[in-house]
Amino acid sequence: MPTHPKRPALTTARLLTVHGATLITLGLATCANAAPALDSESPWMLGDWGGKRTELSQQGYDFKLDSVVEVGSNLHGGYNHDKATRYSDQFALGAHMDLQKILGWHDAEFQLTLTNRNGDNISNDRVSDPRVGTISSSQEVWGRGNVTRLTDLWYQQKFLDQKLSIKVGRFNEGEDFNTFPCDFQNLAFCGSQVGNWGGGIWYNWPISQWAMRVKYQLNPELFVQIGAFEQNPSNLENDNNFKLSGSGTQGAVLPVELVWSPKVNDLPGEYRLGYYYSTADSSDVYKDSNGRYAALSGEDYASSSSKHGMWLTLRQQVTSLASDNSRGLSLFANGTLHDKKTNMIDNFVALGATYKGPFDARPQDDLGLAVSRIHVNPAYRKNINLRNQADGVSDYNDPAFLPVQDTEYNAELYYGVHLTNWLTVRPNLQFIRHPGGVNQVDDALVAGLKIQSSF
Repeated sequence: MPTHPKRPALTTARLLTVHGATLITLGLATCANAAPALDSESPWMLGDWGGKRTELSQQGYDFKLDSVVEVGSNLHGGYNHDKATRYSDQFALGAHMDLQKILGWHDAEFQLTLTNRNGDNISNDRVSDPRVGTISSSQEVWGRGNVTRLTDLWYQQKFLDQKLSIKVGRFNEGEDFNTFPCDFQNLAFCGSQVGNWGGGIWYNWPISQWAMRVKYQLNPELFVQIGAFEQNPSNLENDNNFKLSGSGTQGAVLPVELVWSPKVNDLPGEYRLGYYYSTADSSDVYKDSNGRYAALSGEDYASSSSKHGMWLTLRQQVTSLASDNSRGLSLFANGTLHDKKTNMIDNFVALGATYKGPFDARPQDDLGLAVSRIHVNPAYRKNINLRNQADGVSDYNDPAFLPVQDTEYNAELYYGVHLTNWLTVRPNLQFIRHPGGVNQVDDALVAGLKIQSSF
């Protein structure tokens, strides 16, 4: 993963002061007419721009500027016991255009999104052993470098009374396939999990690539979709943050997914079952082309002509409060399986629960609890042991020793304070057992803070 220069540690109090001052300064500069700036009922901190924002929306133009700020502090354990606080953030500027309203193109739309990310991650140098890095991450928004990226540039057209939809342009797999909310701060409970453990071929936000997605609504509760995404590692390079050419393409990732969204006792649910196949060549994690142990033979690792895996995502609201279905308990489960010949992670599973509106006085607050298990492929593990054997090192404390990774467990508990319709603050507590999957690293306790705002 990309490394970042060290920055001065920020205290949580200082972060809140800086972030809050920024919000207030920007907000007071806005007109105070319908839905004025800082109105707690408005979906935007900057308000309705004196009614102009609603007028533009009615004409087909919707603009968004959202931010996510995440802080992580190591309270106990981990690889490095020295206490530190790390800050990371993301700003996403988007424009959505309803082309039916603007140009008269029936059931057509366009999306443009730019994303800016900054900061560091407590997992990199405090929680996990830097020699192997992290498996999950205590600050999910960190990653892919301190950079501004083109995240969306796509056109979507619907046909057959909106049953068939075709989307083309630049976007990422996780926008449409294996989607999952991102209210938790730990990466193991946020967003498309295939992209986290799929061996670097499935790119999540903020990376984009040339792609096409075809979706067909079989009935109001059931749809099927298939996609084709350019597999191009050069899209990960920060110098290619606005790259549009296809140079460097190695193949394609082809996902297919069935999505069922039933109502159980009038409560919403979503069930996703999917499979992906990569046409690009990939390397065996263990053996060379002659079937011998590559770490000992010195030969190149065997090449495989494909890579594949599957996923299952289950989400269901199971209770409500009286007649208010917006409040209540929801349960979820996430699982992925990956190619054992070519992938470091062979399986992942997460279970969790969220509760919306736990108190009558706070009907829009939410509470979340989740646990996960990330399992390293035994063949990958054997290869690391053989590499250490070939290098003649066996002591974990030897700088030349490559730590052997097995299974990492993550847990998170958060409480989301819905301060306004445009600002939610989620303090959280995370527990990481065997950080990085390395048994020699102490279990870690991390305090986090996630701030989500919409300008």
